Amino acid sequence: MGPMENDILTLLRQKKKGLAFHQIAAALRVHGRDQTKLRQSLKIMEGRGTVLRRKDVYAAPQDKTVIRGGFMPSSRGFGFVRRSDGGGEDVFVPARYSQGALAGDTVEVLVKEKGKIGKPEGRIVRIIKKARETLLGIYQEHYGRPMILPFDSASAEGLPLASRGTWRISPGMIIEAERDSLAVRSVFGFPEEPGVDIQVVIRRFNLATKFSEEAREEAGRVSRKITAKDREGRQDYRPWTTVTIDGESAQDFDDAASIRRLPSGNFLLGVHIADVSHYVRPGSALDKDAQARATSVYLPEFTIPMLPEELSNDICSLRGRQVRLTVSVILEIDVQGRVVKADFHPSLIKTAERMTYTSVFKIFQGDASETARYKKLVPDFLMMRELAAILRRRREAQGSLNFDLLEPELIYREGTLHRVEAFEANEAHHLIEEFMVLANEAVAAHLSRKGIPALYRIHPPPALADIAELKELLEHFGIMLPKAEKVTSRDLQRVLKEVEGKPDEKVIQSRVLRALRMAVYSPDNAGHYGLAKKDYTHFTSPIRRYPDLIVHRALKALLAGEKWKIPGLEALALHCSDQERKADGAEKELVEWRIFRLLKTRLGDEFEGVIVDITKAGVLVELDDFFVDGLIAYADLGGDYYRQKSARQLVGRRSGRTFELGQKITVLLAAVDPLARRMTLVPAPHP
Repeated sequence: MGPMENDILTLLRQKKKGLAFHQIAAALRVHGRDQTKLRQSLKIMEGRGTVLRRKDVYAAPQDKTVIRGGFMPSSRGFGFVRRSDGGGEDVFVPARYSQGALAGDTVEVLVKEKGKIGKPEGRIVRIIKKARETLLGIYQEHYGRPMILPFDSASAEGLPLASRGTWRISPGMIIEAERDSLAVRSVFGFPEEPGVDIQVVIRRFNLATKFSEEAREEAGRVSRKITAKDREGRQDYRPWTTVTIDGESAQDFDDAASIRRLPSGNFLLGVHIADVSHYVRPGSALDKDAQARATSVYLPEFTIPMLPEELSNDICSLRGRQVRLTVSVILEIDVQGRVVKADFHPSLIKTAERMTYTSVFKIFQGDASETARYKKLVPDFLMMRELAAILRRRREAQGSLNFDLLEPELIYREGTLHRVEAFEANEAHHLIEEFMVLANEAVAAHLSRKGIPALYRIHPPPALADIAELKELLEHFGIMLPKAEKVTSRDLQRVLKEVEGKPDEKVIQSRVLRALRMAVYSPDNAGHYGLAKKDYTHFTSPIRRYPDLIVHRALKALLAGEKWKIPGLEALALHCSDQERKADGAEKELVEWRIFRLLKTRLGDEFEGVIVDITKAGVLVELDDFFVDGLIAYADLGGDYYRQKSARQLVGRRSGRTFELGQKITVLLAAVDPLARRMTLVPAPHP
């Protein structure tokens, strides 16, 4: 949308009753030949539906039909607008109505509440705020004319570049161009070149990789020594046997745990969290950089920390056998898993050992070598195991949802992706998860009870329309749910239990997840649907999550009897939620890009997969062990006419052959586009 169209829309929004052409021209100071351009703009806008014309009066659509939100293009051409107010469903935007919007742009969209697919559908009428001032895309030449095919546009059309400038560019290279002038700004290289994918994803998601000079200077001045003043007012837990349990490659250790058995038979659990707030003070350069990032980003083979490494990997990190400043949550828990007492202290700990999930799990499995190596710690680990099992049973009884999903783990050989393996959390992962969830809940309840402003981690209940859609789908698999308005998290938990270990598990888990809303940060303690918690926050990872740092400051102020105020908490919650989605999106994109690049070396190979969706374009199949899906077009299903018997099943008119959700299928890999993260599949010939 051009500048004149933006001006017209802004003017008409102010004049609810509309304006005649001469009034618009006068208000915008358009004279002479420029009035022809004004008429053309109004005609274009009328055709798009962004301006309504009644006789000779032009008006903007009524506010109730226009919503504001963030644009998210898909890799399949269309896009969605997520409403800024958090209400209602995302709005589907066909590619032809995207108006050049890119991923992350804040836009206004004219909405028709029930489009062709029965969901809200609309057309973008205005780009309010650009997420970025540059375009990333593939360099092309069309009859010698330089072009860029943007990544983040819903349109498949290239844009003509102003010029190549002095850059040496070949077709197929990834470049960056100024969004307004379309001048080339930088050249990354060909997609297959080492390191190009990481740099492109970093730029595409606008991830900050460099700290400000002031933040680096502050980090350099932080003392590694813990002084007598640092220890003042802290509970000393150094005599307690305390351990960290993390992954093999972890460096930023946020949390440690300790456990004791009381004479009553109750457990005394200590959850000790790095006291980042002691080193990162409000308003400091370190704080400003941390707030802007809001989260650490974990990409394959590359981490972008929220804090400089002097802090994240050393001074704040709860490294093995080192004394560290912490904030401790001490919980007395009975044998039913109920918290009977909760205490909170600024504290001091010294970890006895830096453990890994693998080592602890081996101990649980009875591995003689690991058991002998950590002989003194084994009784504590077994007690932790006992408590974690009690907590998990109690949480499930309350209706908490457990998605034990497999995730892709990329295995490299000499710097090149060699294969993809399924990563599954083991019992040691679940143990730490239970302790962290309990600590987060205890802190949230304490802050909420005292009326202290903080950031809470909330998960709203699913929309009734989404539950109704899920209910209909589950009936196809013979699973019944109550009426949509009566469905609880316990009902969904029962569904997950019912399909556990069955062939349909993957499809049903993904559909249950799709029906749920996203968890976000909020100043309001509105509860967490998925965890079935009335009170919940994020407290246990302040090295890598800014909301946790805010919660630490709030808790420490409360414990010290100080007044705690933080302006703009609602905007901060929205920012942190957005940054979290951005980090997750960057990781997902890079992982999928590399998986598709690996698959491109196996064109023509046969794969096993499962049908995960049936769309207007064809059948989506997720390949076993690769965690990505590809499309079988209807034309490639075989010499038959297939009709969609339901949203879950296709039936061949002549052959009677069926394709349905959850069905196992053998396919051939016909084509792969790693950059678009798409592949074309065809059914394998019958033996």
